[in-house]
Amino acid sequence: MTRAVVGAGTATGTAAGTATGTPRLSAEKRREAVLDAACSYFSRTSYRGATTVEIAREAGISEPILYRHFGSKRDLYIACLDEAWRSFREGSERAIAEDPDRCLGAIADAYMAKRARIRMVDLWIQSLTEASDDALIAAALRKQVREVHGFFADVIRDGQARGVIQADRDPIAEAWLFVAGGLLTTMDNRLGGLLGDDLERVRTERRRWMLGQP
Repeated sequence: MTRAVVGAGTATGTAAGTATGTPRLSAEKRREAVLDAACSYFSRTSYRGATTVEIAREAGISEPILYRHFGSKRDLYIACLDEAWRSFREGSERAIAEDPDRCLGAIADAYMAKRARIRMVDLWIQSLTEASDDALIAAALRKQVREVHGFFADVIRDGQARGVIQADRDPIAEAWLFVAGGLLTTMDNRLGGLLGDDLERVRTERRRWMLGQP
């Protein structure tokens, strides 16, 4: 998603846009700009700590315009969850298309990456703290984790069909371990490298297990 700064829709903003010759963004592009700013802001802070005022400021719009696209902070947060999953799935599908026999490692690297622009698992951790008090966030999180698990299981099944992944590995169980690996990586990241070199050891042993390497 391309980051954009948009006019607030006030007389001053419109006049400035006209004077500089900068075209006004369409409603769809403005919504994308708000979503991009919100994903970045939530990733740096937290659901409770983020305010729509700050998110609107980061997107370069007014708070009322933000609410034209998203009815509440919760709606915006759930949209960020969806965007993080869409972005991860798109990158994973590209890795599969480029190298179907060795895509599992690239997908795992993207899922566990510490410096991704939007880390899906970071938003999951935040959602867990809200899930006990917010049924809609809990439902969105449950749905997304199930979808991610199903995606991982399908990738594993495809790898088994190609003879790349060991045939006796259980795709359902192994997919849950992939999900857990992202949570472990997030814990390591948030606690300042808690696992140290152990995290790489875990990844190496998981790779050996899946591929049947000695």
